[in-house]
Formats: sequence, C-alpha cells, structure tokens
Amino acid sequence: MKRLILICLLTSMYCFTLTAQSSDRWQQAADYTMEIDVDVKNNTYTGKQKIVYSNNSPDQLNRVFYHLYYNAFQPGSMMDVRSLTIDDPDRRVGDRISKLQKDEIGFIKVKSLTQDGQPVNFEHVGTILEVDLKNPINSGKKCVLEMEWEAQIPLQIRRTGRDNKEGISLSMTQWYPKLSEYDYMGWHANPYIGREFHGVWGDFDVKISIDETYILGGTGDLQNANEIGYGYEKKGSTVNRKPKDGKLTWHFVAKKVHDFAWAGDPDYKHTKAKVPNGPMLHFLYQENPKTKEVWAKLPEFTVKAFQKVEELYGDYPYNQYSVIQGGDGGMEYPMATLITGHRNLGSLVGVTVHEVMHTWYQMLMGTNEALYAWMDEGFTSYASNIINAYLFEREGNPHESSYGQYIYLATQPGIEEPLSTHADHFKVNMAYGIASYGKGAVFPHQLSYIIGKETFDKGMLAYYDTWRFRHPNPNDYIRVMEKLSGLELDWYKEYFVYTTKTIDYGVKSVAKAKKGTKITLERVGDFIMPIDLEVEYTDGTREIFNIPLQIMRGAKAQEDMDAKYTVAKDWAWVNPTYELLIPQKIKKIKRVTIDPTKRLADVDPENNEKTEF
Repeated sequence: MKRLILICLLTSMYCFTLTAQSSDRWQQAADYTMEIDVDVKNNTYTGKQKIVYSNNSPDQLNRVFYHLYYNAFQPGSMMDVRSLTIDDPDRRVGDRISKLQKDEIGFIKVKSLTQDGQPVNFEHVGTILEVDLKNPINSGKKCVLEMEWEAQIPLQIRRTGRDNKEGISLSMTQWYPKLSEYDYMGWHANPYIGREFHGVWGDFDVKISIDETYILGGTGDLQNANEIGYGYEKKGSTVNRKPKDGKLTWHFVAKKVHDFAWAGDPDYKHTKAKVPNGPMLHFLYQENPKTKEVWAKLPEFTVKAFQKVEELYGDYPYNQYSVIQGGDGGMEYPMATLITGHRNLGSLVGVTVHEVMHTWYQMLMGTNEALYAWMDEGFTSYASNIINAYLFEREGNPHESSYGQYIYLATQPGIEEPLSTHADHFKVNMAYGIASYGKGAVFPHQLSYIIGKETFDKGMLAYYDTWRFRHPNPNDYIRVMEKLSGLELDWYKEYFVYTTKTIDYGVKSVAKAKKGTKITLERVGDFIMPIDLEVEYTDGTREIFNIPLQIMRGAKAQEDMDAKYTVAKDWAWVNPTYELLIPQKIKKIKRVTIDPTKRLADVDPENNEKTEF
C-alpha cells in the first residue's frame, strides 16, 4: 500500500513538471520558397527554389544532400531492382517501373545550384543529389541555397505521379528537391526505394502555375482563394479569376512543416466542413456513382474524428486539413492526405482516420520513420483503432486485429526482424508491414497494461505536448511514461524494440497447501512481463493480484474497481517460475486467469487459465 501511495505522489509530481524537464535537443531548419510552372499536356514542370538553411547543430557542414524522389521511377533504379528481387514485392509496384516508357518515367534534373549566390558542385546519384558546398556552414549560421530544376511527372505507381487508377490527374507528393535531414545521428540521405521518410522542419511558400481548369488542394493555407475562384460550388467559377496565358497561380503558405504535398484535377468537387473550435476541413474528389454517396457522408465522420482525436491525443495546431482523392491507397502529408476514393463507407472513413491520425504521430512529431517506422505507423494504428471503434460504436477490443497480426508474425520461423531494423532493410515486405503497423500498435496498448490505463492515457497527451515539432526517438517516448508512472521501463523498450523474444506465461499448477492455495506460474517465453492474475472465487467475487517485475521498481495503480486489488511480491526476471500463496479461510477458488484484459501479446494464451484443480 505504501508503494502505491508513493507512485500516486510521483505521478502527480511528474504531471506538473514534465514539460519543464524536457530535452533541449537541437534541430535544423529549412525555409522553402518555390515557384512551379506545370505543363499538364506534357506532364512536366519547371521549378525555382530558395532555401534558407539554418545550421543549428554544433557541427560545421561541408556538404548537403537533397532527395530527388522522382528519379526512383526509372527502369534500373534502386526502387525498381528492389521490387524485382524481394520475395514479396508491393503489388502496386511489382515490375511496373521496369516497363515504363520514356514519356512515363519520372525525373528531377537540377540545372543550377548556388550557395549565397556562388555556384556549387553537385552530382545526381540516383534519388540523391550530392552537393559540395562552396563554403562551410558553421554552427549557428545560415546560408541561402537557390536552385533551378526541371522534372517529368511519372505515371502513378507508388504514392506520387500522374493519372492514377481512378483517373486523378496529378498526385504531387515527393515531387520537389527536398533537403535531407541532418540531426544528432548525422545525415539521413537514404536512397528512395518506396518506404519511409525523414524531413527538416521549416516554412513553405509555394506558388504553382497550372492550367486554369485545374482545382488544387494540399499542404498549407491558400493565400489567393478569391483570385482563383477556389471554394465556390460551381466548377470553373470566374469570380475574380485572373488567368495568365491560360494558367492560374495557386499560392500556398505552410508554417512549421517538414514536407509539402498537393494534388490537382480539372474534375475535383470541393466541399468543406468546420470542426467546432478547430480547423476547416476540405474534401476534393471526383463525383461519380462510385464516390457520390460515401464522400457526401465523409465530412460528418471526419469532423467527429477530429474532435475525439484532439480530446485524446492533443490539439491540432493548423488552420486547415484536406482529404483528397488521389495516390495509390492512403498516404499522409502535412495538413493533407491523398487516398483512393472508390471505397465503401467503412473503408473510406477508416483510411481517412488512419491518415488523419498520422498528423499526430508523424506530421507533428517528425519521428525518423525510416529508423522508427513503428512509432509512426504503429502509434497511428493504435490510435486509429480506437477512433474508428468510437465512430462506428464497435464493442470489444479494437486492437484485436493488430495483436493477431503480430502474433502470426512472431510465430513464423525466420521471418520476424526486430523493430529497430531500418525500414528499407527488412528482408520481406510482410515482416516490415506487420512489424510497423501490427506490432507497433501492440507496443503502446501493452504498455497501458504495464503502467495502468489512466497513467498511460495521460502519458500519450504528455508525449505529444513534450515532443511535437522535435523529432522524438523511442527513448524519448519511454522516458515520458517513466516520469508519469514512476516506474523503470527501459527493459520493455529493449525487449520489444531490439529483440524478437516472445511472451508466453502460463498457470503451471494450482494446489492445496498447508496455509491455503499455492498457485505456480511459469514463464515459457523469453520476453519478461509483469503479470495481472485474476482469481475468481465460487461466491462470484474476484481479486486481481498484480505481480510486478522486480526491475520495474514499483507497480501500477488499481484499474478494475469491481475487484479487490492486491500487489503481490515482485518477480525477479531470472526466475522461470513464481509461487503465489492465497490464504484460504472461507472462499473457494473457481478460476485463475493470467491477463484478464487481454493486453498481453501472449503467443500461447491456451495455458493462461485453470479451472480444474
């Protein structure tokens, strides 16, 4: 009891001081100004870009790197070879890149690049531009990088491109030369093979000149809506429109984001919905028999989703969010998502919620998802499971599918790899996908089992408040939870992230003893965990025995208020078995169950209960 009181006091204290104790880790900044001129007939565009780059690191930089993602969509690229040689290629890619014709490939060709007005040497190396700076950028200093380039928009294959399978003209993602991130781990100039991203925080000022018939949507706030007639119900409205040579220039500004995406189509229908005390939501889609009914219902669900997400996970800091038909499935970007639109209502809402949730666990966190894809996809899957269950009033465990996926992977010989594996380097796509989405969703839900749901829910809000806009890593997350719970949790992170050990606990025996009933538990798997053991008595009452791991240095508070709660002696993790003596005076035991809330990712739950003894 004294230990529980101490933990409650620690929790209150850490809630008060958490933000003040956060780290002062440095990060770079890159502010973009871009002017784009699009030729929709030839699927090309030219671009001018100015980046004000702030070197906030303690290091002197002699080189910089840019991502040229479009160069992946060429026969013989690393993305093409990877898809042709991996055992289970993404069905959307397959051998399609290898078959692209000259007018279907993508490319970005840099024509000129200067640093503070002086030309610099650069080399195109696949999807990376390697740049030797004219002068080093010293710590604490800025420089101006100005570039001109030309690009061809690839036939839509993966995420970006033209003419997707639903007839959307332009899905413009990963479309511009993007400065690579340099952080406390160094440069992250990874070649693009179709997986994850990492970016530099900055402000974007983007002007896109395009055929006047096109409607655009994407990242940022539109600065000249009246000038181009955007936002009116009638397509092609001429209210205050000022086309020049058959084109209109769309001007977007986005503050404090790490990417910029947009989409365009002449046949987009544009609708809006306001989140009470929140952002304006924009919906852009082609209205036809496959979309009309479900897209008309989508705004209501999305508004309700935003309200619940902000309640559970933190405020949305921008003025707008756009849900846009495009791309090849569902993909998240700052203030926007591109999703395919020919779906039933459940699927359309589900994918929208998932991509919206990425705003919290990628767009606002900026985690290096190439290294920690599970902190992006997994946390997003965890939260979207909860939001979708709320929207559709589904009962039961919303994470059942995530647990099932993970346990399936964990029990397949030789397939699973640790969560610490770089996203690009998983041996098979299945292992990457289930690890990042399924196992990644198990991580937070199982953590709520260890520290208690109430503390965990506070921790999710504290994590967001402490680390948004700051590129957190796994240790940053677990330290928030340690401070709030007063428990040591490094063991959980290390086992779950860096190993493929599995959880398997069992009730070995229940036997009469001189002073009562002795319950013997066994750890069959190699993954160590605290245990909630429910004892149900024949009179219908229940008692939860919480058995903490000794290395936790404490225990969680009571969760189930309908059962008696007893914190038992610690279990030293080296011991394969544990004995619990229940004094038997009046009550007789009917059933004993490990993990009655089903939050343990136990690979063999069949041995978790005994009713015959």
